[in-house]
Amino acid sequence: MKIKSEKQRESLLRTAKTVSEALPYIRQFAGETFVIKFGGHAMGDPELTKSFARDIVLLKHIGIHPVVVHGGGPQIAQMLDRLKIQSSFVDGLRVTDAATVEIVEMVLSGSINKQIVTEINQAGGVAIGLSGKDGSLIKARKLQRTVKDPDSNIERMLDLGFVGEPYEINPRIFDDFLESDVIPVIAPIGIGDNGETYNINADTAAGAIAGALGARKLLMMTDVAGILNKDKELISEILIDEVYELIKDGTISGGMIPKVETCIHALQNDTGEAHILDGRIPHVLLVEIFTQHGASTMIKRG
Repeated sequence: MKIKSEKQRESLLRTAKTVSEALPYIRQFAGETFVIKFGGHAMGDPELTKSFARDIVLLKHIGIHPVVVHGGGPQIAQMLDRLKIQSSFVDGLRVTDAATVEIVEMVLSGSINKQIVTEINQAGGVAIGLSGKDGSLIKARKLQRTVKDPDSNIERMLDLGFVGEPYEINPRIFDDFLESDVIPVIAPIGIGDNGETYNINADTAAGAIAGALGARKLLMMTDVAGILNKDKELISEILIDEVYELIKDGTISGGMIPKVETCIHALQNDTGEAHILDGRIPHVLLVEIFTQHGASTMIKRG
């Protein structure tokens, strides 16, 4: 004889209510493409990675087409330390010389990419790992970045080495994937006009891919809850013009600025909505997509 406690019954009822609440969103998003940037703390947590993989498989099974773009900064740093290769950062970007870019490509396109692919496949999906170099998926150029000298007020160009920015995405690579059971998992490595290898920020790569595909949603998983107001309260929905106002008054600052700029760029290139989510929360993707109030900040065109 099996007996369910009152607590167990309440938990089951909450689950049933959540499933019921998801139905209209499942119908609304069936057939749509979602570009999901996977990174931050979740990538270093085996349980969160497994949770993420199951959520991606669920999205595919109910008719949504997920495209995963992943980062890997901590793993790159660990490998560089192991090989005793020194690296430095400027404005959050790793200065990437010829020796470093080989390691970056090895880690991103190799061990990390295949780990995520394996997790998705073990969760019941059919994932295939790609680099931005495959099929010239991400064509990139050297990132140009300037810095102003605080004393002379003179700007100078920084040389970040093989750090790139995407200038063209080949969306045809996704045609067969999105019409099949396959889930593409993309390492943010770009290829230059002369065959150079470029290290691309994963947020930037995800935003560029979302814009090129005209994705319904760009979902960026980070280590923060989303955009906070001056009282440190989570903003659940915000328009592009309001984002600029918060940057101007200093409410949005630091590392959040390039993230929201990536979201805005994607929105200005045919992406439907952009979301900044806390990847440290298990199943945050499902909560954001399939519940009325979500669990993150959604940025809209207005």
